[in-house]
Amino acid sequence: MAKCAVCEKGVHFGIAVSHSHRRSNKIWKSNIKRVNCKVNGVPKKLYVCASCLRSGRVERA
Repeated sequence: MAKCAVCEKGVHFGIAVSHSHRRSNKIWKSNIKRVNCKVNGVPKKLYVCASCLRSGRVERA
């Protein structure tokens, strides 16, 4: 579910390193919002990341 419908941005995986250099697996989730958008002139609810909303790639309904 946590994937942008416009740019396909999703979850990022990596390793979190503490101050004592102990390492553990880490998941960074994208800032995904459910918004009403116009798709071919018809309002539709999509999951869109915040960067696509700010850049104007999506027209809100």
